[in-house]
Amino acid sequence: MSDQATSAADISLAADFETPSPEKWEKEVLKVLNRKRPEGKELSIEQAYQRLTSSTVDGLTIKPLYTEEDGTDNLGYPGVAPFVRGTTVRNGEMDAWEIAQKYEDPDAAETKSAILTDLERGTTGVFLRVDPDAVAVGDVTEVLGGVLLDLAPVYLTSATQQLEAAKALVDTFAASGKEAASVSGNLGVDPIGAAALAGTTPDLSQLTQAVELAKPYPKVRPIVVDATIYNNAGAGDVNELAYAIAVGVEYVRALTDAGLTADEAFDSLIFRVSATTDQFLTIARLRALRGLWSRVGEVLGVTESKRGAIQHAVTSLRDITRDDTYVNVLRGTISCFAASVGQAEIQTVLPFDTVAGLPNDLSRRIARNTQIVLAEESNIGRVNDPAGGAWFVESMTKQLSEKAWALFQQLDGEGFAAKLADGTVAAQLDALNADRAKLLATRKIPVTGVSMFPNYEEEPVERTKRPAAPALNGLKAVRDSEVFEALRDRSDAAREAGKGPKVLLACLGARRDFGGREGFTSNLYHVGGIETVLAEGDSAEDFAKALKEAGTTVAVLCSSAKVYATQGIAVAEALRAAGAVEVLVAGQVKELGEGGDAAVDGNVFDGMNVVDLLTNTLDKLGA
Repeated sequence: MSDQATSAADISLAADFETPSPEKWEKEVLKVLNRKRPEGKELSIEQAYQRLTSSTVDGLTIKPLYTEEDGTDNLGYPGVAPFVRGTTVRNGEMDAWEIAQKYEDPDAAETKSAILTDLERGTTGVFLRVDPDAVAVGDVTEVLGGVLLDLAPVYLTSATQQLEAAKALVDTFAASGKEAASVSGNLGVDPIGAAALAGTTPDLSQLTQAVELAKPYPKVRPIVVDATIYNNAGAGDVNELAYAIAVGVEYVRALTDAGLTADEAFDSLIFRVSATTDQFLTIARLRALRGLWSRVGEVLGVTESKRGAIQHAVTSLRDITRDDTYVNVLRGTISCFAASVGQAEIQTVLPFDTVAGLPNDLSRRIARNTQIVLAEESNIGRVNDPAGGAWFVESMTKQLSEKAWALFQQLDGEGFAAKLADGTVAAQLDALNADRAKLLATRKIPVTGVSMFPNYEEEPVERTKRPAAPALNGLKAVRDSEVFEALRDRSDAAREAGKGPKVLLACLGARRDFGGREGFTSNLYHVGGIETVLAEGDSAEDFAKALKEAGTTVAVLCSSAKVYATQGIAVAEALRAAGAVEVLVAGQVKELGEGGDAAVDGNVFDGMNVVDLLTNTLDKLGA
C-alpha cells in the first residue's frame, strides 16, 4: 500500500476495457446465431432480435438488450411522490422493513411459544391467520400474551372471520395496558377478498365498522387489499396489480361515501402483495403499484405525502412445492430478495414446509433468518431502491403500469366487485392458468426439483397435518407444481400396491452414444415418479429379454443418430415382439431412417408436453 491516499475517483476498474457499442454486441450475436446456418440463409439483426425477444404469460415483452432509451428521464427520489422508488427513505438502520412471521397453528400454546421465540430471535412483527382451521378468534389474546404490542406490530388475515378477528385484536390492544398511540399493525378487513374466496357478494359496510374499531389506534390501519388471493388463484403480474388498484379504488369510494375524507381513506389501508421467484418482475410490480396508487391519490386530491402505497409482501404460495421441499428455501430467498429490493415495508417469508403441513421450529427459523441475513449481512436493508435506474427494471415497471392501468380501467366502470360477481375475473384467471399450464407442461416454466431434476425416491417431509379448512365456493389456490405432484402420487400408489411403473431405456451402442439422451430421458420419466431401467446389449434379442425381465411394456430407444440408423429399427421391432405396447425414440424419429415412423410410436424431446407423456405412460402401465 502506498503512503499516499487513493480515492475511489482515482480508481477505474474498467480502464483497460473498451466500452462496447450496440453494433459490436449485434455482430457477436449474429456470429453465434448464424454459426450453423447455410450461406445465403443467415439471419438479419432484425430477425435475431425477434428470436431473442420473449414474452411473459401476461404479455410483457422482454428484449435481449436494454439501453438508456428504455430507462426513464424522471427517476424521482425515494420517499416522495410518486413513490415508485419507495414510500420511505432507508437510513442505514437494520429495521428497513418489518419481519412478520406467519402463524396459523390452531394449538394456542404452540402458536404463543412460536411467536415469542421468533420475536426473541429477530422477527419484528406478527402475521396472524384467524380462521376455523387456524388460530381461533377466542385465542387471539392468549397467543399474543407476552408480546410487547408497542414494539411488535400485528397484521391479521382471515378468509372467513375478518371482523371477529379484528374485534379480538382490538380487545387485545385494550387489555394490554399499552398506550393506544403506541400499538400498530393492520386489522386485515378485506370484504372483497373474502367474497372472492367464498363466492359471495361483499359487504362493504364492514369497511366502516373496521374504521371505527381502529379509530382509537392511530397507527393501526383497519383495511387490507389482499392481492395474494388473486396471485394464488393464477393472476400474473399485470392482473394482480390491476386487481389491487381496482379493489383499493372501490374501498376508497366506499369510505368517502361513508363520510371519510380521501386522505383518511388512504390512511386506512395497506396492500398485501405476492413476492414470486421472478425477482425482476416482483421488483417492478411493487414499484409500479406505488406509482399507480400515487396517481389515484393525485386524481382524488389526496395530500401528496399520503399517496404512498404501504405493501406487505408475502411469498407466493403458487411457487411453493410439496416435493423436493428444501428447494423452497431458495424460492423464499429469491422472493424475499425481490421484495426487499422492491422496497416492501413488511415482509413474510413462507416456511419451506408450508405445503407439507404446519411448519416446525426449523422451518420457521430458516424463514426468519432468510430476512435477517438479507437485511443485516447482505445489507439490502441499507440501500434505497437499488434497482432504480436499471433500464430493464424501469422498462418492466413502465410496461406493468401501462398494462395494469388499461385492465383496471376495464374493471373500474362497474366496479371490481361486480366483475368478480359476473365471472369476468374468474374467466381471466382461467385463461391465465390455461396459458401457464402449457408452459409448465412443456417445462418452459421449469419447477426445479419437480419438473426438472426430480428425485422421485426422496423421503417426504413429515409435518403435523393442517386441520380441514372450511369449504369455500370462490377462487381456488393453484400451485404450479400440483400437476406434477399428482403424477407422482399415481406412481407412488401403484408402487405401494406392488406394481411400480417402469420404463425400459434401450441404450444402444457405447456410453458416448447414448449417455446424453439416456440422462435426459431418465430425468423426464422421474418427473412422474416412474422408474427407469437401463438396458445395454449387443443384439436386438438382448433388449427384448431385458424388457421381459424389467416387467414393463413401455420402452425408449436411447442413442445417437449414427447408431439409430444401423440398429434402431431392429431393436424397436424386437421390443414390440417381446410385448412392448409403446416404443419411443429419444431424439428425432427421422434419425432411424426409412421405416422409422412405422417402427416407433413417437419420440421424447426437449420442449415436449411432459404432462401428456407421463399421463399416457401411466395409463399404459395401468398405474
